[in-house]
Amino acid sequence: DANTKHCFDNHYGTGQSTLDGIVRATNRLLCGRTIVVSGYGYCGSGLAQRARGMGMDVIVCEVDPLKALEAHMEGYRVMKAEDAARFADVWVTVTGDCNVIDEPAFKNMKDGAIICNSGHFDSEINMKWLKANAVKIEELKPLVEEYTLPDGRTITVLAEGRLVNLACAEGHPASVMDMSFANQALAAEYLYKHADELENKVYDVPAAIDDDVARVKLETLGIEIDTLTEEQIAYMNSWNF
Repeated sequence: DANTKHCFDNHYGTGQSTLDGIVRATNRLLCGRTIVVSGYGYCGSGLAQRARGMGMDVIVCEVDPLKALEAHMEGYRVMKAEDAARFADVWVTVTGDCNVIDEPAFKNMKDGAIICNSGHFDSEINMKWLKANAVKIEELKPLVEEYTLPDGRTITVLAEGRLVNLACAEGHPASVMDMSFANQALAAEYLYKHADELENKVYDVPAAIDDDVARVKLETLGIEIDTLTEEQIAYMNSWNF
């Protein structure tokens, strides 16, 4: 739960690596296609942003009213999964929950839809329902399977419902993962150094570690930022809320 993890690795890395996995697996043209993104957290919002940048029409499905409203304000269409299924050329789950794409969505799903997961384990897509109801399952190529339903519609599943950005691509670029790994290493060092004074419980990553990781990352990029003057610091600290 460190800012230099989820604001960068999750938001920027997931979006790029997910689309990379989809393209490598299918070689489909993305622009002009409709993508449904289930989940509008750090990962989902980053994916939606990257997909829009590739020229895709983006639909967001959410259960959190605040996140749904945020997606709407960003200009995306927001609707229930069973309604979004009618439009999806590509569908990506990024929620961390189970059965996000389930029977109601499968029954309404557009013929030829490509579905995949980039959020968690292979539980996000109800593969049990799909396997039980398909009249034919064909492997088009490794990690690309086509399921034919009784009415003739086909649904293509990537990576057996597992993480498409890892199975079909190479995951996040090192230049965004470096911050996450630096955070992990420095957090482990912090626990080791302060073990005697810490209770046996879960702690947030100290803000100082986040700040140091961001500062060093900026240095490696050759970016300089302003600093507050003593007068500005005193002014900001003078406010009473």
